[in-house]
Amino acid sequence: MKSKRSIVGTIILLAWVVVSIWPIWYFATIALRPRVEIIAPDPIYWPTFTTETWAKILDEWPMGRYFFNSIASVVGSVFICLLLGVPAAYSLSRYRYKGREDIGNYILSTKMMAPVVVAIPLYVLFAQFRMLDTVWALMMVYAAINLSIVVWIIRSYMIDIPHEIEDAARTDGASDLRILWEIIIPMCLPGIITAAVIASVFAMNEYLLTLVIGRKDAYTMSIALGNFKGGSDGIIYNAIALVAFMAFFPILALVIAIQNHLSRGLTMGAVKG
Repeated sequence: MKSKRSIVGTIILLAWVVVSIWPIWYFATIALRPRVEIIAPDPIYWPTFTTETWAKILDEWPMGRYFFNSIASVVGSVFICLLLGVPAAYSLSRYRYKGREDIGNYILSTKMMAPVVVAIPLYVLFAQFRMLDTVWALMMVYAAINLSIVVWIIRSYMIDIPHEIEDAARTDGASDLRILWEIIIPMCLPGIITAAVIASVFAMNEYLLTLVIGRKDAYTMSIALGNFKGGSDGIIYNAIALVAFMAFFPILALVIAIQNHLSRGLTMGAVKG
């Protein structure tokens, strides 16, 4: 009976692997096929794979700069979120003071606001500081829109840490900053990593504010997709697939690299009491 269950479980897992990998494989094959075959009215059962389209796209469009802008803005925004979010989460979870819950709810409420509401004010603000079309502006915008969710994710993990651990450290003469750095952060590391990955995905997918603040030099991969839709050539499907794959690959590599911490963080959040 056990062997039958293991076989069924293996089949289900293999089917799930195929379903999960199929979109990645589909985008990769579309990016490698000539555009003529993609738009052909009749199905092509034996497609031709070539990298000539990739070379043409990379020669005609500054994909390297778009890719760098995406990585730099995402990494910078996540760093800002963690730099501000970890102390904020520590304050909201460990200290008792008047208005603490109101402050936490206000921070969370900023995530409920539609980005289009602040698009024009942000444009005017960065124009006054002469920061339009810069990666620095994208870092700050991404950090601003993702900070609230980072604070609340990390806060949910810090709440479950027993206060007796901090009391013992204070008895030994440790300061609050040392307790945060040497005790709280290591114990909350899976939750911090989970928050960082979620913030990275949200930042990589941001389109509207990137389009408003960026003009040309600060365009990211999400904006680059718009370069291949319309015009005299129509929709360049293989270029869209290539850019989508390039934008997807860094997040995939990040998740694979930290999958143990990420799975632990998601599990801890699921069974949190």
